[in-house]
Amino acid sequence: MDDQKPFSRISLIVVTLNEEDHLERCIRSAEGVGEVIVVDSFSEDGTVELAGRLGAKVFQRPFTSAADQKNWAIEKTGLEWILILDADEALSPELRREIGQAVMGGDCDGYWLRRRNEFFGKRIRYCGWQRDRVIRLFRSGTGRYRKRAVHEKLELNGVVGRLDGYIEHVPYRDTGDYMDRLKSYSRLGAEQLRGEGRHWFPAIYLRPAARFVRMYLLQLGFLDGSAGFKLCRLAALSVYRKYSELRKLHVAGGGKDNGRPD
Repeated sequence: MDDQKPFSRISLIVVTLNEEDHLERCIRSAEGVGEVIVVDSFSEDGTVELAGRLGAKVFQRPFTSAADQKNWAIEKTGLEWILILDADEALSPELRREIGQAVMGGDCDGYWLRRRNEFFGKRIRYCGWQRDRVIRLFRSGTGRYRKRAVHEKLELNGVVGRLDGYIEHVPYRDTGDYMDRLKSYSRLGAEQLRGEGRHWFPAIYLRPAARFVRMYLLQLGFLDGSAGFKLCRLAALSVYRKYSELRKLHVAGGGKDNGRPD
């Protein structure tokens, strides 16, 4: 089936910040969409210019959270279906075909899409990533993101189906990129935990080890070899950093750094 016609009924949303290296792959994987909306957080590289050359409608606004950026972009769409991709994602050919079929004849209001993740050049088959699914394709008017600082999730009012093809995801360029994101996510995650009334103790001592054991042993990360070990170790570090930032917020807010809740 020629998928250009069904894709013309789709608005593609991409949220960006310094994504010049990834953006073209992302947008071209969804070639044929009726409109491309890029919401940029004042990139300092060539992201904005590249998006314009690729035919996108480009908007710039300050970043508060990915959920806020995406909800804002949803309001700018004007077509029957909405597809949301991160700049470091791309549709596989198999998923393109399935999306075309779903848009033309599917009986669902939204769809879970599987993600196939690459970590520093190696495809990760375990570590819990084998069950990575996200709702990214949905009818206009049926979905919005719940307000969260990190790890945003779409809430859909309607029937949700599943597609079998993959979003190809390359989340980190290198270790430096991972560490930069870790710092940002740690701060945002700590603010979210603080808002939920969570305390850093004893989680800072228990949760990093628990994350490593869950990913590396229970979710079979050891089968991914050295890349799996590195991923699980860095994931545990990210948990530690998040609760370390929460401890700083707690102390700054007048709490005692004594290992006990007030």
